[in-house]
Amino acid sequence: MNNRHLTLALAASLASTLALSAAAPASAQDANMEKCYGVALKGQNDCKAGKHDCAHMSKVSYDKASFKLVPAGTCAKIKTPKGHGSLTPA
Repeated sequence: MNNRHLTLALAASLASTLALSAAAPASAQDANMEKCYGVALKGQNDCKAGKHDCAHMSKVSYDKASFKLVPAGTCAKIKTPKGHGSLTPA
C-alpha cells in the first residue's frame, strides 16, 4: 500500500469514527428529553416557534409557543409565574 492509499484509508477511518461518535450522544440525549412549552426564558428557547425562526430568539419569557428541552417526565412539574409547563404549544 503506498502513502496515498494509506492516507485515504486513515482519513476515511477517522471520518467514520467522528461521525459515529457525534451521532450517538445526540440521539441518546434526545430520547431522554422532551419539548416543554411555556417555560423558556426570553432568548433561551430551543427551537423555531411562533413568530421567530431560530433558537434563542423568543422575545418574551414563558411564551406558550416556544419550547425548552427538559428531562423526560419533568415538564408538567415545572412551575412558572404564568403556570406549569405543557407538552403541547398553546
